[in-house]
Amino acid sequence: MPDQPRLTLITRPGCHLCDVAKEAMDRVVAATGDQWVEVDVTGDLELERDYGDRLPVVLLDGREHGYWRVEEERLLRDLQESRGQVGS
Repeated sequence: MPDQPRLTLITRPGCHLCDVAKEAMDRVVAATGDQWVEVDVTGDLELERDYGDRLPVVLLDGREHGYWRVEEERLLRDLQESRGQVGS
């Protein structure tokens, strides 16, 4: 699948922290030009088992980057560094 988004936000409906995290993800991608996708754990037993107590969870390139809160500065830095754009 071409141009797979590098950022994934794992959520569930009715999660206040998830709503806050979505706003943070929008700010991050507005600054970087990246995209993000949302994955709902509802109905997915494996995702619920892996992440259910820690939602929302941010994945960067398929690896867990953080949970409960989006650390925007860290995420921006890690996105830049993974592209080889060190400095600012």
